[in-house]
Amino acid sequence: MSVERDIEALIPSLRRFARALCRDAHLADDLVQDTLERALSRLFLWRRGSNLRAWMFTILRNLFINGRRTRYAPAATLTADQWEVLLVHLPEQPARMEALDLLRALDRLTEDQREVLLLVGLEGLTYDEAARVLDVPAGTVMSRLSRGREALRRLLDRDDPPKLREVTSNDS
Repeated sequence: MSVERDIEALIPSLRRFARALCRDAHLADDLVQDTLERALSRLFLWRRGSNLRAWMFTILRNLFINGRRTRYAPAATLTADQWEVLLVHLPEQPARMEALDLLRALDRLTEDQREVLLLVGLEGLTYDEAARVLDVPAGTVMSRLSRGREALRRLLDRDDPPKLREVTSNDS
């Protein structure tokens, strides 16, 4: 298989990650296009035998960071309802509500935690691959992933009773 075909096979994963970063399908498509152009024009920089997937995700993330405030910034932050159009297939009612809850919770995480969760959890990158993409040590990836998963767990925990404040006579 040629490198170009390997890159082509990565497009769906790159699109998912770009959509999660940009929060806009059109901007994400532009980001993926720019990523593909950059990668193909600089293919001579990629070392055969090294991790092509991590290299591509690194290019995409760097392009996003460099253009975050200008080119790839959505006009406004999306609401959870606007995330629906980003889903490939809208699930049926209970699953749909759970998916929307997950999107809302992901939106409340820090950017660092969200990136790691998307790279490892959604795209299936190893800790080392994600560390390379994010340009951080693998231990930092594991730490962010652990904190992100715990934050998601807390945000999605429906078994906890609501936190009520006790009202005393001194409270007004």
